[in-house]
Amino acid sequence: MICGASNQDLPSISDLCAIYASVGVSCIDLAADAAVVHAAREALDWVEEHKGFRPWLMISLSDGKDAHFRKAWFDPKRCPSDCSRPCQRICPAKAISSNSSEGVITNRCYGCGRCISSCPFGLINEQDRSIGLKDFAALLQELSPDAIEIHTAPGRLEEFQKAIAEIMSANVPLKRLGVSCGLQGYGITYKDLSKELWSRYRCLNQYGQKPLWQLDGRRMSGDLGKGSAIFAVGLWKAMRDLSPPGPLQLAGGTNNYTINYLPKGDAPAGVAFGGMARKLVQPWLLEAQARRISLRDWPEGWQAALEAANTLVRPWLARQFHEASAIRN
Repeated sequence: MICGASNQDLPSISDLCAIYASVGVSCIDLAADAAVVHAAREALDWVEEHKGFRPWLMISLSDGKDAHFRKAWFDPKRCPSDCSRPCQRICPAKAISSNSSEGVITNRCYGCGRCISSCPFGLINEQDRSIGLKDFAALLQELSPDAIEIHTAPGRLEEFQKAIAEIMSANVPLKRLGVSCGLQGYGITYKDLSKELWSRYRCLNQYGQKPLWQLDGRRMSGDLGKGSAIFAVGLWKAMRDLSPPGPLQLAGGTNNYTINYLPKGDAPAGVAFGGMARKLVQPWLLEAQARRISLRDWPEGWQAALEAANTLVRPWLARQFHEASAIRN
């Protein structure tokens, strides 16, 4: 479950973690922010107490400028009074206020960038929110996650190597070190991406780290429909024989259609859900915030949100169970 590398909406994060941990996800991916991690841990403590299960807590970092680590911003005073506000309609996070005197609700924005291209006047900009390399080690020691995901991009091997060296200097034991990379927007081939991943593998191997390869299909577009799901699955099919050792995971464009495009008896090691997962339960998250309560304290809303989350997660758990049974038999 990807909460969003720039998502700092603390009540929403706490409820998101509680919902998706309760329906059986194995890992929660969060922004590398102390308040965010505290909110997530509180929710995971609750889930462990009530369900006897606790997913890994993973934090996301980047070795350079990355779309996952940005926020949208604009000055509402510059907006024409007769603007139809397409930015507000297109925002999947409901991060643009309906009040024309307000701009982006920063804590909700997770940087998808759709509002930027939607503005007919070009008034919306992006602000980089990535964490500096020199801050990695101290932050990891403070947050002590189970796993880390580092976002990288083609051509950033040197930056990746420096980031890994800094992460290792924190001396925090990790169950996995995930590497998120894709080819969208970089003008490269599958073979080029393979070379990039192998160079990352050699770097991680020097430190004895267990990698998890997260293929970033169409980043932050999982709520858009079948096209993004097909692209994400197509990337996995192309890369499964080209990737280095380690689990290969789908991400970037994954949604409730994704499972339909996977061949029977053949699947990636895992799947990461972000935009679609958040969108499914958003009505109840927003209503709980309006009531100024945790979703866990609103039984009807909690149950409805669980049912919505299950529509996304249950088919994958069922498939995993059936495939495991087939192997045993």
